[in-house]
Amino acid sequence: MNPSSVDQVAAAIAQFEESTGHRDFAAFHFEQARKFKRVLVESTNPATGAGLAKATIYSRLMSVKAFFVWLAGQPGYKSRLTYSDMDYFNPSNNDGRIARATRERPAPTLEQIRRALSAMPAQSDIEKRDRAVVAFAILSGARDDAIASMLIRHVDLARRTVFHDAREVRTKNRKTFTSIFFPVGTDIESIVAEWISFLTRERLFGLDEPLFPSTRIEVGATGLFEPTGLDRVGWRNATAIRRIFHRAFENVGLPYFNPHSFRKTLGALGEKLCTTPEQFKAWSQNLAHENVLTTFTSYGAVTSNRQADILTELSKSGAGAREGDPDERTIQQVVAYLHKKAS
Repeated sequence: MNPSSVDQVAAAIAQFEESTGHRDFAAFHFEQARKFKRVLVESTNPATGAGLAKATIYSRLMSVKAFFVWLAGQPGYKSRLTYSDMDYFNPSNNDGRIARATRERPAPTLEQIRRALSAMPAQSDIEKRDRAVVAFAILSGARDDAIASMLIRHVDLARRTVFHDAREVRTKNRKTFTSIFFPVGTDIESIVAEWISFLTRERLFGLDEPLFPSTRIEVGATGLFEPTGLDRVGWRNATAIRRIFHRAFENVGLPYFNPHSFRKTLGALGEKLCTTPEQFKAWSQNLAHENVLTTFTSYGAVTSNRQADILTELSKSGAGAREGDPDERTIQQVVAYLHKKAS
């Protein structure tokens, strides 16, 4: 698993141990699971002061439960732990449904992304980089951590491809694949091309140097640390990219759309542009999805606004319906049926 996922599981187990006073795992009793659930319900988020979300509670309970299920099969614990006792980690059915429910997450339209790009300044080296990051995210469909670790040679402008080499690029599940630029417009593609040209010709970056260098921080004339240009190393994580996205949309009065939401934008765009199963399969593969259903279920959901528009259009076109009121014969049949059921 990803190290961050391992850390979350370890933190959940540590919180459970704290609730039991660090008793031996072999002395587990189902009442400890019940107490742990109460502890989680009473816990608060240190950042907001609010109670933990149902999804957070569910995740921590399932992490600890999975640990004990595994432990029950290990030597020295098989005779001490009972599998049925692990079920006491389960939340109530209602809480479980709330925690697992999928919720609509907003994604920007291409027009909103263009609006943000057009408003982003591009005078300094840092401003040029920030604008290119946003443009590259929608052009490539790459995840933010992959973008942060990409090198210049991974992008082939002539072939319009991006090589996600897992040996150097922090791809999800360490997949290695090649994607093609998505058809989002030559204006967006030109921003990326101009950025790479600027890096290699004016700043003399080599092909093995980062595509998006981090910001160089030095002591300025005021005696304080301040940004002075581009460093020659890449970002260690995607935190800076998220800050760039936040500023870009905030500057044009739009809500914050995180980098991952751009993949949802591309998923919705693919549903509109692709007219054959083969085309959508290619589109799905370009998002690094092995199964086309992943694109449909994870990124291809119809938003509630679009759902309303589609049904309104169908109503106006008469699809699946007939003009006018139901005929008299149909009404009489329904009434007769209801009378028969009542009697």
